[in-house]
Amino acid sequence: MVFGTLPSGEQVERVELSSGRLRAEVLTYGAILRSLEVSGVNVVLGLDTLDDYLTRSRYFGAVVGRYGNRIANGRFTLDGVEYHLPINNGAHSLHGGTDGFDRRVWTIAGRTDSSVMLALTSPDGDQGYPGTLTSTVTYTLADGAIRIDYSMKSDAPTVVNLTNHSYFNLKGSGDVLDHVIQMEAEHYLPVDEGKIPTGELAPVKGTPFDFSEPHAVGERYDGAYDHCFVLDGDIRVTAGGLTMEVTTTEPGVQFYSGSMLDGVETPYGPFAGLCLETQHFPDSPNQPRFPSTVLRPGEIRTSSTTYRFA
Repeated sequence: MVFGTLPSGEQVERVELSSGRLRAEVLTYGAILRSLEVSGVNVVLGLDTLDDYLTRSRYFGAVVGRYGNRIANGRFTLDGVEYHLPINNGAHSLHGGTDGFDRRVWTIAGRTDSSVMLALTSPDGDQGYPGTLTSTVTYTLADGAIRIDYSMKSDAPTVVNLTNHSYFNLKGSGDVLDHVIQMEAEHYLPVDEGKIPTGELAPVKGTPFDFSEPHAVGERYDGAYDHCFVLDGDIRVTAGGLTMEVTTTEPGVQFYSGSMLDGVETPYGPFAGLCLETQHFPDSPNQPRFPSTVLRPGEIRTSSTTYRFA
């Protein structure tokens, strides 16, 4: 089903998925999860039109890449060669640059009533990154959950860090300051004023970043979270009589509470939704202590994240 047409004339398709009490819509533009209904309640923030996604989006529901999150000063060195990326977030490169994967039309590579696989090829030199990267993202509804599976391969050494940037609101409306979060994470990544990790894996104990026991989003830190947590296990979010449990193969999660949404440049105001972007750590290509995001020829990197509702 056609969702809209880009200025280039390229059509964007909308794919409907269903399984039990779950319904979802996925767009080929940005591999966007436009809606996710749980027993009739839409729990992700979506936009009405393609033009909204072109002009008023803060990555709503999109798959971001080639590198989700920030790379300091838009540069990194790989095998002795320095690469330069577009600067689009202060002095840094964010979510793959000015023309990231969230702005590409993905190809439908396979689908059923409850799943869709989308594929994208990013050529060598795209946004400054080396190697031709081939990626697939598969959304699957099953057993009261949505699972997102990623697969990536490259013909030359590169760095890659794909993630989904959905904003969740388990009540379907209002703000998320009353959403209660419990997270198995003993450490988080402190950041500088540009939100680049300092390199330290800091203990959460005794800080507003300790979610080992349940805490509401707005209970501490003015609710304005935008930090990467080092995962030791699962995440649980509860609000409006609904619980969402997040499991992932990724080493970290960027918890962003939506504090910078403004209701002017986007249709949503502050704290309208929260993001749990499962991923490798920000700026890993420049941080040798962090898990490597290097992908080499002959390797296939896979990862999986499941959001389960009860």
